[in-house]
Amino acid sequence: MLLKTFGWSFAVTALGLVAAVFYGGWQAFGVVAILSVLEISLSFDNAVINAGILKKMNAFWQKIFLTIGVLIAVFGMRLVFPVVIVAISAQLGPIEAIDLSFNDPDRYKELVTDAHPSIAAFGGMFLLMIFLDFIFEDRDIQWLRWIERPLAKLGKVDMLSVCVALIVLLVSAMTFATHAHQHGGGHADKASTVMLSGIAGLITYLVVGGLSGYFENKLEEEEEREQEAEEEARKAGKPVSGVVLAGKAAFFMFLYLEVLDASFSFDGVIGAFAITNEIVLMALGLGIGAMYVRSLTVYLVRQGTLDDYVYLEHGAHYAIGALSVILLVTIQYEINELITGSVGVILIGWSFWSSVRRNKAIAAAGGDGGDGSDSKAEVSSGV
Repeated sequence: MLLKTFGWSFAVTALGLVAAVFYGGWQAFGVVAILSVLEISLSFDNAVINAGILKKMNAFWQKIFLTIGVLIAVFGMRLVFPVVIVAISAQLGPIEAIDLSFNDPDRYKELVTDAHPSIAAFGGMFLLMIFLDFIFEDRDIQWLRWIERPLAKLGKVDMLSVCVALIVLLVSAMTFATHAHQHGGGHADKASTVMLSGIAGLITYLVVGGLSGYFENKLEEEEEREQEAEEEARKAGKPVSGVVLAGKAAFFMFLYLEVLDASFSFDGVIGAFAITNEIVLMALGLGIGAMYVRSLTVYLVRQGTLDDYVYLEHGAHYAIGALSVILLVTIQYEINELITGSVGVILIGWSFWSSVRRNKAIAAAGGDGGDGSDSKAEVSSGV
């Protein structure tokens, strides 16, 4: 079962890592491996959400999502999107950007390095908004309760995440301008570009969130209609099966899943820029990670149950928050890619370990692990 589900992912991993070694040696191998782990960890909650929605769809629409949907996710968002970002930031054509990355890597690196402040500002703001919206939300299950509890109370203030993000952007742009002026003013004119790029990242997040919300509302309307039809069938004494959405409902669900996947892809792609600017390594690492997201989605649907590692979502969002800070810092200062990649992996590993401890504590206490019965387990798990 495991090999059948993850077989293609294992094969793509082997091919991708071998290609990385041939392309850039063992350093490239390490970068691709880190990017793969980063994409998988950041997209774990995506797979869980996909599985939860996908199981409501009929076999035809499940197949559509797991074929056409995955092609869009892997080739559209993970492979094409990084090229588009570099092309726009460096003011190149997409074909020219790819050609330079292969045939004139020194010139390509110079252009990308020059464009890095705007890429970092855009990505840093987008990722920061994901983290802030998560951390300011009141949740039944909390991981680092001493942080999450007071911030959830602050989160009741409307638009707080947007205000905090704009303040961070303003400070980053002003610091960048001051730093550039003190060191000869070579990039002082780019302070406004950093500000505009950061605002563009914020707007992109709000647009993606708005689309997700729109499709989510459409889904709720369709599901209500399906439930009403099911209730009428029950009253009429007709046989009632579980709600399996088809037709218009399934189509809206498919669109919703694609928008969700695009939003989850943004954090992986943009986070990748904190680790490397090389399109080839980025495509290999993110492509491998995207294949595991597909396999994990299939596995969760076929198993019929979702993994009980409840803090993984928290760990992934803390990793996103760390990456956003790192990206904003790299506007001025260079940070080793190994440090950048390790931070996310450590946070994910810590959240996984905390989840295992929580599950063991609940099992020992004879609890059911529900939202309202895990407080003692969380305390005993040291979180």
